[in-house]
Amino acid sequence: MKSSGVGQEKIWEHFQNEGLDSFSQSRGRLEFLVRRLSPATRVLNIGVGNGVLESLAVIKGVDICSLDPSERSIDRLRQSLGMGDKARAGYSQAIPFADAHFDAVVMSEVLEHLDDAVLEATLNEVHRVLRAGGLFIGTVPARENLTESLVVCPDCGLQFHRWGHKNSFDVERLSAKLATQFSIHEVSERFFIDWESVNWWRKLQGLIKKILSWRGIGTYGIYRSIFFSAEKSH
Repeated sequence: MKSSGVGQEKIWEHFQNEGLDSFSQSRGRLEFLVRRLSPATRVLNIGVGNGVLESLAVIKGVDICSLDPSERSIDRLRQSLGMGDKARAGYSQAIPFADAHFDAVVMSEVLEHLDDAVLEATLNEVHRVLRAGGLFIGTVPARENLTESLVVCPDCGLQFHRWGHKNSFDVERLSAKLATQFSIHEVSERFFIDWESVNWWRKLQGLIKKILSWRGIGTYGIYRSIFFSAEKSH
């Protein structure tokens, strides 16, 4: 059985268009991030998902811009929110915006999709487009075991991660990566549960994990993410 990184864009083209329901449990996480954005600030969201973060940001009065590889996702944002050229198709390792253009950049559940070389280039680009003192916030899955989500293509026999993940992070590793470019405010594990969108069993799972976390018992898995907040200091 062979492993392959091919198909990353095909995976996300599907989930961000035909598979939009796969983002149904992300609202709690995105609301948490938007609460950390200030009205009237210019913010770039990289990786638009189903567009919920953009909608929440507009309601709050944030001057939101978006970047995503999917042309269809960008077209949908332009039509639904009237974003025009503020929504652009492109890649995090070559951000098509000017230097020092943003007060904040958001990347929620995106960094895990990047291999190490692209991750390094992405952090360089985020640093470039942020103004001095600008904020970089986001989330990644916590301590993900990548092999547990490997699946096999029945046609070609190649093995790939079902969500296209290429990187796994714990607090220490993510902190070290961010510290190469930014001054860190916070890197910590958190639960993000959209209680209204999950069934009773998922709610029970989430509640148990949250209680265990409060008691200092380490848990990971569903709903467990690492939140990060860092600043461009130079």
